Amino acid sequence: MKILFYDTKKYDKESFEAILSEYNGIEIEFLENDLLPSTAHFADGCDAVCAFVSSDIGTKTIQILADKGIHLILMRCAGFNNIDLEEAKKHKITILRVPGYSPEAVAEHAMGLALAVNRHIHKGYIKVRENNFSLVGLTGINFYQKTAGIIGTGKIGAAMCRICRGFGMKVIAYDKYQNPELDFVEYVDLDTLFAESDLISLHCPLTKETHHLIQESTIEKMKKNVVLVNTSRGALIKTEDLIKGIRNMKFFGVGLDVYEEETDNVFENREDDILEHSVTARLLSFPNVIMTSHQGFLTEEALEAISRTTLENAFDYQNGQIKDSNVVV
Repeated sequence: MKILFYDTKKYDKESFEAILSEYNGIEIEFLENDLLPSTAHFADGCDAVCAFVSSDIGTKTIQILADKGIHLILMRCAGFNNIDLEEAKKHKITILRVPGYSPEAVAEHAMGLALAVNRHIHKGYIKVRENNFSLVGLTGINFYQKTAGIIGTGKIGAAMCRICRGFGMKVIAYDKYQNPELDFVEYVDLDTLFAESDLISLHCPLTKETHHLIQESTIEKMKKNVVLVNTSRGALIKTEDLIKGIRNMKFFGVGLDVYEEETDNVFENREDDILEHSVTARLLSFPNVIMTSHQGFLTEEALEAISRTTLENAFDYQNGQIKDSNVVV
């Protein structure tokens, strides 16, 4: 099986090549371009493609891949909201994903963002490097005995619940499906979670129901001086409304590893006019906002797990032994 690997980063190539020899019959060609309608034709002569959550796998891309004889799309991530599933089903293209590679990696990053923005670590770091040891403007709040509200208690959300419990926080959560392993978590409705939480962390998928889950009406229900963290999907938050909330002094701090304009590659297309007029750039202008570039998953352990599960998906497909839990279509 020949796989065309789109949007290759240095760490991707290293982690996949390190174990590729263990999977007989699988060959990978690495490509720096992301998977888009304009690049889908590069897959000519391949059996499968490997893509990421930022790839554009809409109707046009699926049609081109089908014309090129692609019968398998390997998602090296858990999310698949960027795929036209009906079109893939129509062309009998199988889609396999990595549902759980290292939930602790993302949860630890979420808490890292919460701690950093709460204790003004980003500002303190810059001050000290400028030989300024003043503590003015660096006062934070204790998380101990405060309330953490976790939206989504799958593997990553559950890991975040356990971290918050370790900090001595009361943990409440919202999810359509309660996690039986979290016997220390109190499940509540969303209105209660917004009203009672001192820290709100988002760990849910992006669906029609969760799109712009955080917007003006829900922000109004939150406590003043709440810390908000999102390491899940950018479009869970309506950015314009978040900016209004920050200006209205609703948030003590905001930590984001994902952003609504992420599919536009705002940070990679460093044209001044794009950055100047993007809501992402406006967010970066606030001193109580910390943003990272979707690096929550980026640990050595997670990269190895992603590589192994993706290659196992390809190997299992090749041998007709697909694991149902990894199947999208």
